[in-house]
Amino acid sequence: MKLKKIFRTAWEGLMLNKVRSFLTTLGVIIGVASVIIMLAVSAGAEASIAEQINALGANLIIVSPMRGVPGASRTLLLDDATAIAEQVVGITGISAEQSPAPQNVRVGGVTLESIPVIGTTADFPPVRDYAIAEGRYFTVDEDDRKAKLVVLGAGIATDLFGAEGAIGQTITVGTTKLTVIGVMEPKGIVADVDYDGRIYLPISIVFQKYMPVSMLRADAVRTIYLKSESQEQITSVIAQTTAILAERHDVDPAKPDFTVQTQQDIIATQEATTAAFRDLLAWVAAISLLVGGIGIMNIMLVSVTERTREIGLRQALGARPSTVLMQFLIEAIILSLAGGLVGVILGVGGSYLFGAFGDMRTEIVPMSIPLAFGAATIVGIFFGYYPATQAAKLDPIEALRRE
Repeated sequence: MKLKKIFRTAWEGLMLNKVRSFLTTLGVIIGVASVIIMLAVSAGAEASIAEQINALGANLIIVSPMRGVPGASRTLLLDDATAIAEQVVGITGISAEQSPAPQNVRVGGVTLESIPVIGTTADFPPVRDYAIAEGRYFTVDEDDRKAKLVVLGAGIATDLFGAEGAIGQTITVGTTKLTVIGVMEPKGIVADVDYDGRIYLPISIVFQKYMPVSMLRADAVRTIYLKSESQEQITSVIAQTTAILAERHDVDPAKPDFTVQTQQDIIATQEATTAAFRDLLAWVAAISLLVGGIGIMNIMLVSVTERTREIGLRQALGARPSTVLMQFLIEAIILSLAGGLVGVILGVGGSYLFGAFGDMRTEIVPMSIPLAFGAATIVGIFFGYYPATQAAKLDPIEALRRE
């Protein structure tokens, strides 16, 4: 029998019970759509993480105390940042930062509670790619003189002064009066940090007014940020920085009490976390496809049982077992391909809708479409082969005797 006729016969067999055929494909539809949507969610999460970390600044190198080492929270000092700035070749700027406990901020009758206070050095805006919208940032000289100045995040400026200009105004941070000299451009939330909801002070003022007495070193910093001249210089800058700090801290460079990371290191760490999430989603989608395949096999076995007399009659009229096998195998493949096609459409559409109306970003992975469709095809062949062989093995005489 020609292949075209076998296809037509298989199609007619499926159309004998349209509703059952449609319900059979649901498992495959759900599985294929799940693969595409879940991979899109995972890819969107990874892209968001990368964008947020890169938004911290270009060619950024981050130096921080080594966690889990006794006294590590005080291992980085402001003098370390000064030494790096003076000795390291290949950087365009350096910013040391320290964060005391949040403070209440007051002006007139307005009080904002528990506002994050960030003490920085003068190079903070260019190093962190964070522009000034109004006014200016403080200078190195003002930091050295412990000038009582403050730069506001965009959200804080709006909350305190509304449409009124903030520059030149005096606010009280904790118990200290500070003069506003600048307002940062809106930046929003980056890596779960609301940059618009913070205030920025000279680090010398933070050391003097806001650090607890319990700190053994009043000049300890939380993080030092270095901006490399280029991507090609990053490796050299890291090596120089590690050598300088190891010597200053009198530690083995192989076992330092500090960490030196790039944005790519942080992205890789975050991606390792999302990889576990992606694997879990992949297993869920695979189980959906497995269930869909079992559904196809189950229905095809029922179909073979129901059509036993038909199979016997066809064999009695000259149909070979291979033709019968091909017919039922093609029926299973048609079901899986139809389910795969609908699943792809729903998966792509669902990914767009999920990204547009949901809280998580989605990015469709191009390879997920042929991957999911190919998996559906394999499911149809694998789970359709056994019912097809059962149909081909039927003895035509015994088949014709069945009621």
